[in-house]
Amino acid sequence: MRFAVDTRMIERSPKIWRPAKPQTDKRILSAGEARALIEGAIEPHIRLALILLLGTAGRVGSILDLTWDRVDFERGTINLRLDDAKTRKGRAVLPMNPSTRAALDVAHRTTLSEYVVEYGGGPIKSIRKGFQGAIARSKIGHVRIHDLRHTAAVTMLAKGLPLEKVSQVLGHSNTAITFSTYGRYLPEHMEDAVNVLDFMNLQARR
Repeated sequence: MRFAVDTRMIERSPKIWRPAKPQTDKRILSAGEARALIEGAIEPHIRLALILLLGTAGRVGSILDLTWDRVDFERGTINLRLDDAKTRKGRAVLPMNPSTRAALDVAHRTTLSEYVVEYGGGPIKSIRKGFQGAIARSKIGHVRIHDLRHTAAVTMLAKGLPLEKVSQVLGHSNTAITFSTYGRYLPEHMEDAVNVLDFMNLQARR
């Protein structure tokens, strides 16, 4: 419109209503909501997938294509990475926490295939239906699968873990990516700045 005015195609630019910038639609689950979601999964493979999603902060794809040869019980690690370069984004080699180890141990004793999350002895392409069922039974409201990764990231930051560690868990290539996504969940990073503005407690300068 400004170009049209500058080139005298129109006499003046009309007022155009612009909608407000939408708020983020990330849903961060509380610890109770996360437990309720897992307990709402009645199918063993869905329950296992949810435990791994929340316990590793991994993406759905990395969990569904995880194979047993990348689960090291002796070292207590889960390798979410594949050898090809295409699927290394957002993937990491992580230690097991007690919940993921227990769930993996049970699944390993009854496995029918090379895939960790399996159904009928084969890999699973999607857990969307089972996920929606778990949401309905948990009664926690609208949640997207990717919100579990956000929940894991924000939970780590809220517990005071360094940004560098959280970035490594998420498989980010650098901390700038982590900060740009989750920096707003770190109000303490602005604490020193606003403390400077505490005029009631600042010593008067002469």
